[in-house]
Amino acid sequence: MFKLHDNVNLLHGQTFGATLHANGCYFSVWAPEATSIRVHIYTLKEEKLGVVTLKERKRGAWFGFVEGVRENMCYAYEALGTYDPDNGLYFKEGHFLVDPYAKALNKAFNYSDDAYFNNNEKFIPKAIILGQSDFSWDGDISPFISRNTAILYEAHIKSLTMSNKKIPDHLKGTYLGFCHESVIEHLKMLGVTVVQILPIAASMTEPYLSRLSLVNYWGYNPVCFMAPDPRYAYIKANVVDEFKEMVKTFHKHGIAVILDVVFNHTAEAGADGPVLSYKGLDAKGYYAYDRYDGRNNYRSFLNYTGCGNTFNCDNTISLRLVIETLQYYKREMHIDGFRFDLGVTVGREYNALDSFQFSNKSAFFKICACDRLLSSSMMVGEPWDLGSHGYCLGAFPTGWSEQNDKFRDIVRRFWRGDKGLTAEFATRLMGSRDVFAKSYRSIHSSVNYVTYHDGFTLEDLVSYSHKHNELNKENNNDGTNENFSSNQGVEGATTDIEILKKRAQLKRNLMATLILSQGIPHILSGDEFSKTQDGNNNSYCQDNDINYIKWDYSDRNVDFMKFISRLCHLRLNSKAMSELNLDDDNYHIMENNYLVRWRESSGHLVTDARWNDENFNSFLLYIGDRDSQGERWCIIINRDDKDIMYKLPSIPANKYWKAVIDTTESDGIPSRLSNDAGLENVVGGNSIKILQVYEHKQVSVSDDYITTNELYRHVNRSNYKYR
Repeated sequence: MFKLHDNVNLLHGQTFGATLHANGCYFSVWAPEATSIRVHIYTLKEEKLGVVTLKERKRGAWFGFVEGVRENMCYAYEALGTYDPDNGLYFKEGHFLVDPYAKALNKAFNYSDDAYFNNNEKFIPKAIILGQSDFSWDGDISPFISRNTAILYEAHIKSLTMSNKKIPDHLKGTYLGFCHESVIEHLKMLGVTVVQILPIAASMTEPYLSRLSLVNYWGYNPVCFMAPDPRYAYIKANVVDEFKEMVKTFHKHGIAVILDVVFNHTAEAGADGPVLSYKGLDAKGYYAYDRYDGRNNYRSFLNYTGCGNTFNCDNTISLRLVIETLQYYKREMHIDGFRFDLGVTVGREYNALDSFQFSNKSAFFKICACDRLLSSSMMVGEPWDLGSHGYCLGAFPTGWSEQNDKFRDIVRRFWRGDKGLTAEFATRLMGSRDVFAKSYRSIHSSVNYVTYHDGFTLEDLVSYSHKHNELNKENNNDGTNENFSSNQGVEGATTDIEILKKRAQLKRNLMATLILSQGIPHILSGDEFSKTQDGNNNSYCQDNDINYIKWDYSDRNVDFMKFISRLCHLRLNSKAMSELNLDDDNYHIMENNYLVRWRESSGHLVTDARWNDENFNSFLLYIGDRDSQGERWCIIINRDDKDIMYKLPSIPANKYWKAVIDTTESDGIPSRLSNDAGLENVVGGNSIKILQVYEHKQVSVSDDYITTNELYRHVNRSNYKYR
């Protein structure tokens, strides 16, 4: 049925993977020390159609053109040679491998010891041979151009959709369910402009989790970087088109899509881990090892990720795969950007001392800066890993943004009531310029967050003082112990009205700080629904209600959503809030710069002595356009228990200060301390208040930014444009 073409040199030089042609398919795979490569060919249902042995190798690549192979057939590799792990060789007859360049799989990885060891051919997913796509993008254009309009919403495909009653059952947990109209309407109502999706690359549960009847639910254990995981597809064979449909739908509604990508390790773990793809083809090239006198110890995989291995982007074949994966998702899948899990690892290279060190001048970063597709993408790095000198916050190149854990920790501690943090809190509020230097890094370099997928949800942050991870079956030893959380008097769920009021107030303070701070705000999905994980701060292995978001439109949640929406749309409609440019910052030269002043309640400027006073807990931040007709804002932070009256900055006679946000109110609309009450200059205890200057003749934005009915309708976003 299949014939290996004799004259393949005309095709040599095409990309790795399977490239379909009119009368067959060109296969190319990197395996420099294999003695031969077999290509096993199947139907989508894994009926065996034949096997062909590749006969040509140039440099390290085996290749061949196989006549008779057609679209939607599947294949797996078998790499023959020496099995000698001590020397980095894992070739083994009867062991089947997934192509590192696979772009679609016929099924998800489902690990069990029995399947892996005793029925390996059936166990391994098969790569689908894709033809020329007939998917119609319908003139799709990316809505994302500049970071100043980015409001990130981090979500998991399954978590966001499984309990949404408006999504048809057959689409729950799928890419098509993720872009359902109810999800789109919800995100637009909130004011989200960028959705950040947890890893979708085909991944596998670790063997030890499988033995505990748990799963790697989040997906941070990849095998195939380019292949969208078929577990999220309604029809597995259509996984690529379903993924594209999801992206196109978000773009149609003005929402950009960035992917959480994992290039720091793979599911193959260390020397004793499973052999699935890379290890069985070129373990020496794809992974990093302890090195002495320029020689690798192949039994000692570097484990800078906590997952058993470290992907080696200092090697050409590994770096090429990472770059081509990013280009593929940009070009073919229309993805707008990427968040790099343990992003320090991809920037590591060996130095003259045999140390595997991070450099913001590594080949990876240089290629990203020079490549037209990647240089125009939103790039977010998680600026740490577990290796030597692995904490690199602020060290990524110009043009990158970074997760700012200093923002998270200081904001949590400040609102928890820890003393002596007011000065640093103010620094975080203004873009963490002690970390991201003015004139060299954009004010959007800081990705600000209070909650992330790996940690407490917002509801649990104010409801638990300690983690409760017993369901993870690690004796509550997993997950961080430094949560900087507070339960307001009762651990976990309660019906105490006063405690619930304190928790709700604290949540509003945290969310307001997040959205109003300079930088890029990052919102964790489910926080708007008061999602609880029952105190579990490491729910990576829970495929159940612990992770599924309950779409609960209770009165308290509706008010909180209105509050978040009010803040997001305020930010999007304000240049000062979304991109504050000061006189001493030349990174972005703008027509108008802003004046910033820090004041006490008396109206006097805050002195150095007051900043250093551990009992100093309340201040006013004034932001004003130097153009007399421009924006004027006051952000008043009060962590004292009592209400405080402020002397507001003077303004022209034809203007007045109007209170527009007050975190003492459940929906954020000023009421008790409003202009109507004559108390616009009073800030409540433990709260944030925002005031804006209006002209007396000016019709102000309606206090009813978002009504309950509008939770189910699209929000008009015509007042701002992507720049």
